[in-house]
Amino acid sequence: MNMHPDNPPTVEELQTALSLLPHGPEFRFIDKLLEMNPGQSGVGTYRLDESAEFLKGHFPGSPLMPGVLIAEAAAQLVGVVGQSDPKHKPLKSVRLTAVRGMKWKGAALPGETIVLESREVTRFGNFIQAKVTAKAHDNVIMQGEITLSGEPAD
Repeated sequence: MNMHPDNPPTVEELQTALSLLPHGPEFRFIDKLLEMNPGQSGVGTYRLDESAEFLKGHFPGSPLMPGVLIAEAAAQLVGVVGQSDPKHKPLKSVRLTAVRGMKWKGAALPGETIVLESREVTRFGNFIQAKVTAKAHDNVIMQGEITLSGEPAD
């Protein structure tokens, strides 16, 4: 699977990629994959629905997407890219292991689409590591590094 903006993945291809993650549909923060070079890089989006349950308490009267969920969305993209690497079997029970140098520089508001980028994905042993960026309204709102880990495949 090598996807580019001129040939975006189908809904079925996105579901196949997301199936490599342990999350249920209720906790997925990637709606679309715009680009993916398996095992190396990817670009995805998440539209922040105004009716998202977590917005009711974060913050009443002035809702915005929690920074930790933006980091989770980026980690899910890292997982999709790393777990799709044709040179490696997908890891079992992949989990977020480390967040380094993460900086939040803005916010995502209800109705906005967050553009997530995972680049320089490295796989070593049971670890997947990448640099990530999130943008909303064309501004960088988060950037840093994420590491995932899991158990070796049989």
